[in-house]
Amino acid sequence: MGDTSSYKDYVAGLIAGVATVIIGHPFDTVKVKLQKHNTESRGITYRGGLHCTARILKTEGVRGLYRGATSSFIGVSFESSLLFGIYSRTKQSLQGGDQNGRPRPQVVIPSAAYGGAIISFILCPSELVKCRMQVQGTDSLVPVSSRYRGPVDCALKTIKTEGATGIFRGGFTTFLRESIGNAVFFSVYENVRYYMHSQLHSTSNSNVHGNLMDMGIGILTGGLGGVGFWLAVLPLDVAKTVIQTSTDKNVTRNPFLVLRSIYQNAGIKGCYTGLGPTVLRAFPANAAAIVCWELAMKVLGIPRD
Repeated sequence: MGDTSSYKDYVAGLIAGVATVIIGHPFDTVKVKLQKHNTESRGITYRGGLHCTARILKTEGVRGLYRGATSSFIGVSFESSLLFGIYSRTKQSLQGGDQNGRPRPQVVIPSAAYGGAIISFILCPSELVKCRMQVQGTDSLVPVSSRYRGPVDCALKTIKTEGATGIFRGGFTTFLRESIGNAVFFSVYENVRYYMHSQLHSTSNSNVHGNLMDMGIGILTGGLGGVGFWLAVLPLDVAKTVIQTSTDKNVTRNPFLVLRSIYQNAGIKGCYTGLGPTVLRAFPANAAAIVCWELAMKVLGIPRD
């Protein structure tokens, strides 16, 4: 593929990002609320993901599940475009002429980790705004006078009260989460995809059958990759939520100190707060992302190994 068509890799990634937010944002709202309120020693606690969802629907309606989605659409679409684009381009350059054959860890892992590291700089401020919007909800814990009117208001108030670096609070934790998580995601995706294609495509006897099979493989590989991502890095995500939503400007930004504190309060279960809605979201959201990404590549004429 020539450099003139490299933009197509980024367009395909953007389409994957839009699909991720549409499917995944409500689950993400529940996860963030659980992480914020169930790791605190006081205030409201939810009995689980369903209880949290029911409370949001009762007090805020369906709109409450999509709170913070505006910054998510902008952030996730842009970062997804970069992630998939950088991953594709880096993988191609590391592979050289060898575009076929079994996925190689020395190609997949650095390509994915590099893409994850780059997008963490965009994800951090967009997720800080999203988390703060999601957490405030209509809970009485947040006084009306200090509520955010929208994502821009949230970003401006954060910068005003915490300075320019305040919007990047939790940056190191986001960097770790994205680098490690995407290395796991793409490793699972590429290896399961390679295995399934080598096993199943030899039995495919029609174009329609082949396309349906590709979609099925995309759903399974994307879903499993997403679950692998979150099982590997959920404790870092819990620490990130706590760091980004804390009202204390002097709170530690070291994720390992935050996790040690959570572990002392709530054990290993506390470090995996929000596991239910996260895994429930990970499968369909990442399945949708991969199916849309692969479909977009096919439409745009990007060759796949």
